[in-house]
Amino acid sequence: MASLLTSFTMPNSVTPRIDGPIAVVAHDAGAANLILAWLTVWKLPVRAFMQGPARHLWEVAFPDKPLCHSLDEAIDGANTLISGTGWASTLEHDARANAKARGLRVVAVLDHWVNYRSRFEHASGALWPDEFWVADEFAMCIARATLPALPIRQFENMYLKSQVSRIVAGPGDGSLLYVLEPIFERWGRKQLGEFQALNYALSQVDRLHPQGVSHIILRPHPSERVAKYAHCLDFDPRIRLDQSLDMAQALSNCDVVVGVESFALTVALAAGRPVFSSLPPWAHELRLPHEGIRQIRLLSGARHAEDSV
Repeated sequence: MASLLTSFTMPNSVTPRIDGPIAVVAHDAGAANLILAWLTVWKLPVRAFMQGPARHLWEVAFPDKPLCHSLDEAIDGANTLISGTGWASTLEHDARANAKARGLRVVAVLDHWVNYRSRFEHASGALWPDEFWVADEFAMCIARATLPALPIRQFENMYLKSQVSRIVAGPGDGSLLYVLEPIFERWGRKQLGEFQALNYALSQVDRLHPQGVSHIILRPHPSERVAKYAHCLDFDPRIRLDQSLDMAQALSNCDVVVGVESFALTVALAAGRPVFSSLPPWAHELRLPHEGIRQIRLLSGARHAEDSV
């Protein structure tokens, strides 16, 4: 991959030239985190409409800047739309369709490194933006290979930079942070993928820290209710649910990080934490492109049975 990446433009930290007024719409946390971090640095005047996890993130980042009350209010009079590309709602798709119908220039922000095409494909057909924005060279490479030949602009990942700058040394007591995420695949089995992966990790957990694991901290995904994982507290007396305010604090409270394919694994990797993917042996290949993420199923002596805790 390195040879392919050398031909791409390096990330741009300069404020982009955008034809305003600018509307910003997001629902899922992934792209919202990227967009809000950029807006914090770029100081662009925007009219924003957020729902779901993105709404909470906006209120934390810009407590003195009220959101628009509707999608139409945000888009009315705008010349450019910047939208997320999440899966948990149709809001961002609806915003792009609305903006396209009005003749606005449409920017779609791609977070993570999977399912890029499917984010734009709906029952009525694919709806493509005018340009894509990405936050690292891996996303640029994947976008070039899988998306239509539209402009792709890479900007520095300000969110990652901000999070890593606030992460401190771990407690040194063998605390493990497990970053949960909803998984649509069941890998040919009845149980939800997120629980298959968690169960598999728990069956191998004491192999993940040289001194053994003292605490297992479960951090639910922003799109999910904490109650979904309440029963997991009965799996092991070391398990508790994370109470951290944000990812930087959660990572500061642990010595090792485990998850399936969460963005948090890449933040932990950048912060120097040991990082493991909990994809079980019967699941698909790891799709995170970052070197340094170890797979539990590839550890010497790892059990390959489908044991459940």
